[in-house]
Amino acid sequence: MNYRHAFHAGNFADVMKHALLARILVHLRGKETPFRVVDTHAGIGRYDLAGPQAERTLEWRAGIGRMEEPFGPEVEPLLAPYREVIGATRARYGETVYPGSPAIVRELLRPADRAVFVEKHPEDGAVLAERFNAVHNIKVMLMDGWIALRGLIPPKERRGLVLIDPPFEEPGELARAASRLRDAMRRWPTGIFAVWYPIKDMAEIESFVAAASGAQARDLLRLELLVDRPDGLRLAGSGLLVANPPWTLAGEAGLLLPALAERLARRDYGAFRCERLEREPPRETRGPHVPGGS
Repeated sequence: MNYRHAFHAGNFADVMKHALLARILVHLRGKETPFRVVDTHAGIGRYDLAGPQAERTLEWRAGIGRMEEPFGPEVEPLLAPYREVIGATRARYGETVYPGSPAIVRELLRPADRAVFVEKHPEDGAVLAERFNAVHNIKVMLMDGWIALRGLIPPKERRGLVLIDPPFEEPGELARAASRLRDAMRRWPTGIFAVWYPIKDMAEIESFVAAASGAQARDLLRLELLVDRPDGLRLAGSGLLVANPPWTLAGEAGLLLPALAERLARRDYGAFRCERLEREPPRETRGPHVPGGS
């Protein structure tokens, strides 16, 4: 109940997560039939990077703050939906405002699509409801995201995405995420599920991925971005474990992640992982040295 994403908004993990979220939503928009999005730990939806929380940590400077310069011709088109959402958010709410996952979903929903945003924190949930409940195809629920997940799937739509992005404040949260993902895949076998996770200790992450995979390993895509060498203490990277991934996502992530690893690297180190079944070490890419990176 203490986690507030406003302190971390726009950091390297947000850039990775939101760029890939936009790619998944673009894929869902590729068919005419409506889809459903469930965001189980939604936060407040958008964040002021000039606000007191973001200004206290300045994490965004080593994340979205490094994204202004365009990438090459293979990567930049893949970032276009993400950049367009950022532009629309800034045009509507101010040049220092960064969109969280609910704002990205809202911008990429079509009129016939539906979304449910869930938030447990009472203050954040109230802000989220004020910002999104008036949107005709979005519903905000103020409750525990893990409890909501079981009640919200399967939806009436056969297609859709569940974004699971818990704060990982409590012991055993990774194990719980693995268990809930396996259960969710059984309950909605045609849905796409994306679980975000922080990377500090790689051994812990390997255990999480193994537990989440089970008999469903062939339907999982493991995507990771490392901006520092994991030492078991500090946040060195983040991952997105995607069940039933769009067929285009592996190829797109294979272009996006190395570019982000190079751009967002700390202390001359960046690495990425994009894999389905095989377990291989992340490939290292050398990025620019960033003195005192956040």
